[in-house]
Amino acid sequence: MNFELWLGILIPLIGTTLGAGGVLFLKKDMSPLLRRGLTGFAGGVMVAASVWSLLIPAMNYASDMGKLAFIPAAVGFLIGIAFLLALDRLIPHLHADGETEGPKCNFPKSTMLVFAVALHNIPEGMAVGVVYAGLASGNSELSIAGALALSIGIAIQNFPEGAIISMPLKAEGVGKGKAFLLGVASGVVEPLAAILTILAAELVLPILPYLLSFAAGAMVYVVVEELIPESAQGKHSNLGTITFAIGFCLMMILDVALG
Repeated sequence: MNFELWLGILIPLIGTTLGAGGVLFLKKDMSPLLRRGLTGFAGGVMVAASVWSLLIPAMNYASDMGKLAFIPAAVGFLIGIAFLLALDRLIPHLHADGETEGPKCNFPKSTMLVFAVALHNIPEGMAVGVVYAGLASGNSELSIAGALALSIGIAIQNFPEGAIISMPLKAEGVGKGKAFLLGVASGVVEPLAAILTILAAELVLPILPYLLSFAAGAMVYVVVEELIPESAQGKHSNLGTITFAIGFCLMMILDVALG
């Protein structure tokens, strides 16, 4: 693996680490208003990344199918939604509203919270891995700049995600060091998923458009299931809508400018 590939794989984890690092420097817990704003922003980034970095390249890749080029994108997208829906049912985790989902278990709340974020980070890691696997194959629909834009976009949305894990844990009595490590741990699954996807490149490349859209569907599921409901809770719910729009535009500009 060359330097650009390793950099692209690790950038999202760096975003999570920087966000979780806030617990080491900030004395107070994150305010609900700030949390809603950051969550909405993360949702906007993920949706834009799903469209510009994953769905559009998937349809371009299948352009030889003519007017049926939407089929791989549509099929992969729906499978991605179904995959995350199944994981939500099979793996115990904590929702943003404090409710647990999945099989009953006796894990502490901190572990459940990390499970929830790590679960939803899997498709993001796969997205990075699929794009870099396609790039390594010489696919003309993908570029180093575009792949880097995706990694940066995911890192941007991982920044508030890391803080959203570590800060509440500290407020509940977890030590700063442990809260920071748990925040970072939630993001470790991303480079692992990316590396596994790249190592399986021979299997990935023949179905690249399906996998690109699969990652997009899984990411959109996270936004609709978790991020949008959380950003709309409580007073001033329109803040989440505004920051969603800002995140969406930022990622769109980043992807088009670099891609």
